[in-house]
Amino acid sequence: MIRVFEAFSGIGTQRMALRNLGIEHEVVAIAEIDKYALKSYEAIHGDCPNLGDISKIDPTDIPDHDLFTYSFPCQDISVAGKQAGLDMNSGTRSGLLWECQKVIAAKKPKYLLMENVKNLVGKKHKPNFDKWLEWLESQGYTNYWQVLNAKDFGVPQNRERVFCVSILGNHEPYVFPEKQELTIRLKDVLDDEVDEKYYLSKERVDELTWNV
Repeated sequence: MIRVFEAFSGIGTQRMALRNLGIEHEVVAIAEIDKYALKSYEAIHGDCPNLGDISKIDPTDIPDHDLFTYSFPCQDISVAGKQAGLDMNSGTRSGLLWECQKVIAAKKPKYLLMENVKNLVGKKHKPNFDKWLEWLESQGYTNYWQVLNAKDFGVPQNRERVFCVSILGNHEPYVFPEKQELTIRLKDVLDDEVDEKYYLSKERVDELTWNV
């Protein structure tokens, strides 16, 4: 049984992945502040202890766990955002990454898992990512990271993301999975007709495409 602490949990997609893979696990706690995400989380997974704002968490309150997932907010490093960055003490949402240091230093989970946008390893933000990896190494972790595309793993979407797996102490080297042939097309999963209540307004479309 793998014990999991899920920070920035959102609706619990990393928990979903463990379930879908048939990995026996227990989520001992989450850390999330978005009330709508929390409603979805509870509807999908049931009740789970929520420690709230990670910047205010006392790490001694966190139950022992084997896997710490910390896919921190991407808004300030995404190419769709304003590139405010993730510098330590910057006050940005993406800068909450550094709050994870206290969790890792205090609890020393065996495994760490992080997913974020590809731009994390772009020219502007890579120095901070490198600094993060160096800190993890100072704590005894070996890091494995790679940019993976959803279309190479059975999903009909061109979606590149950085995945970082960190393992504490002696272990067998981690190897990322091999690419798979894509057998599903986008039209295989889209509805033929969609209710207009799901349409985006012109203003919202303009917001999302302003820099495309």
